[in-house]
Amino acid sequence: MDFRTPEGQQRYDGVVAAAASTVIGLDFDGVLSPIVADPASAVIHRDGPRTLLEIAPLVRAVAVITGRPARQAVHLGSLDEVADALPQGARLFVLGQYGNERWDSTSREFTTPPPPGGLSGFLDELPSLLLESGAGEAFVEHKGIAVAVHTRRLREPHAALERLLPVLSEAAARHGLGIEPGRLVVEVRAPGMDKGEAVRRIREELGADGVVFAGDDLGDIEAFTVVAELREHGAPGLLVCSGSKEQQALVELSDIVVDGPGGVLALLRQFAKDVTART
Repeated sequence: MDFRTPEGQQRYDGVVAAAASTVIGLDFDGVLSPIVADPASAVIHRDGPRTLLEIAPLVRAVAVITGRPARQAVHLGSLDEVADALPQGARLFVLGQYGNERWDSTSREFTTPPPPGGLSGFLDELPSLLLESGAGEAFVEHKGIAVAVHTRRLREPHAALERLLPVLSEAAARHGLGIEPGRLVVEVRAPGMDKGEAVRRIREELGADGVVFAGDDLGDIEAFTVVAELREHGAPGLLVCSGSKEQQALVELSDIVVDGPGGVLALLRQFAKDVTART
């Protein structure tokens, strides 16, 4: 295992020792699932379900913290089937739409807030904004309480994203909405919730101490920041970057950089082995 920071081995050993009181936080796209052109086709990596089943009984909980709607993450991740196979006491959560939505393996119920007030007005304006930015063919993903504009399918996706970002940012602000740029995508949603706050809440709710968080994109920075703050106050914490050529923002913040979802899952299986070896 190659650690990017001098403290990496110590931090890894710390969360292994504290596994029973540690939450494993995982993004979905780019961490459990490969990034693909069609978001509706981003199914969980073939090793994902068995890895979740290995790790969940050893930790306080596994929480998939994603920008996707919770229902979509459960479906694409086959998480109902994973939940069926979990031993008694193991817990799996999905905190969707950056923590605004929720599902858990015990109740199997979905909770979601109403759409933000400014979203309908933004959606009315969106087609003209895309045309004016030369991105009329961008894929618009409706998420119920948010909307994501993807440029991956366009001929020059990076250039299109650069044109769109300031335009969508200005429109979102006018409608009282927040904006989250990512890997060839811009998401517009209600302000006030992010993955960092989701990490805080699930940790407090479960009475957990340590946190491992694996992410791949700009939307994970707040979660990384919260884990780093918790470490400063003595909590065990480990930050894992699911590396890609498209996004390097998390590399400098991470203790370990692995090669995409396959690398994340291999790391989790090693973590499970090391925890088991201690018992």
